[in-house]
Amino acid sequence: MAKVYNWQIGREMDYPYEPARPDKQFAMIMDTNKCIACQTCTVACKTTWTPGRGQEYMFWNNVETKPYGYYPLGWDVNILDKHGVQDVASFPYQGKTLFESAPAGERVLGYLPDDMDYAHPNVGEDDSLGDMPQGEFLNMPHMQWMYYLPRICNHCTYPACLGACPRQSIYKRKEDGIVLLDQQRCRGYRECVKGCPYKKVFFNPLTRVSEKCIGCYPAIENNRQSQCTITCIGKIRLQGFISVPDKARADNPMDYLIHIAKIGKPLYPQFGLEANVYYIPPIHVPPRYLHQMFGWGVEEAIATYRKARDDKNLLGALLLFGATPEITHHYKVIGDTVYGYNEKGGEIVHLPLREPIHVRAAHDQQRDCYRTNIT
Repeated sequence: MAKVYNWQIGREMDYPYEPARPDKQFAMIMDTNKCIACQTCTVACKTTWTPGRGQEYMFWNNVETKPYGYYPLGWDVNILDKHGVQDVASFPYQGKTLFESAPAGERVLGYLPDDMDYAHPNVGEDDSLGDMPQGEFLNMPHMQWMYYLPRICNHCTYPACLGACPRQSIYKRKEDGIVLLDQQRCRGYRECVKGCPYKKVFFNPLTRVSEKCIGCYPAIENNRQSQCTITCIGKIRLQGFISVPDKARADNPMDYLIHIAKIGKPLYPQFGLEANVYYIPPIHVPPRYLHQMFGWGVEEAIATYRKARDDKNLLGALLLFGATPEITHHYKVIGDTVYGYNEKGGEIVHLPLREPIHVRAAHDQQRDCYRTNIT
């Protein structure tokens, strides 16, 4: 095992290969407070990439309800159980990663789901945890709660699927860090399916090789965001490129949200994969649950997010979610307007920080009529 530095856990860790960071790293951030589980992203991804034979059960993008929703069934509960109790309260992380917990003769701790685990993609949908006594009022955090968790491949810096594959058929693209699978090299051993803790690698029973999310790289190559991002009705997603912390740029919305404002958190950072899909934690969920799922700094992230209206730079970055199909490489706030720019510095979008309010006069003198304003 080589030694690599994982900034999400704040220390070096074991990994099967030497570190080789890409020139740019694909990243996405999702606001769980805005997701309504309409599944538009799921349908868009499904109809674009996995409509074929042998792909019927594959959802490269899915939206599940937490705490009782899973696809495949029990994916996070199962791997957390195998991983054992780890200390996720302190930073740097002192517990073991999935690579450091691997059994003798294996590269990563994992498990292979049963075929029937994929049969119920909507299990637990809208099921809540907790009690709401009659006559009580909701407060923060909610006594009874659930939230929606959209998921794609995390295009990890240290992918477990890549580390587990004995054929070296999985690789990270140098130009953007997207993790791809070479199906000509794949022999269908399913070590990648077993190794990925997020269970976002799938085995095609007809072609006998594995498949996975490709990060919509044809779109990325043309400076467009991924399909799940641009079709999102709730505008909960922003896709771009992230820097390592010591090279973060305040004018890069991804860097600002994740490294500077620190409201974007990775999914299960204790696994040690340095996942590159981030989440703004739900503000109404008990922090104890969120600590295990999103790691350190959850309460601080929620506090910062709730004060976004008082921080023009943060508010401007949040308004870029769903604002344009193009990738926003740079942004800045001038006055009460946020501007987004492409990689060459050309303006691609601008938005007011606050929507203007127009009040119509009750009496329209031009038409000599009276209006009733109904809200």
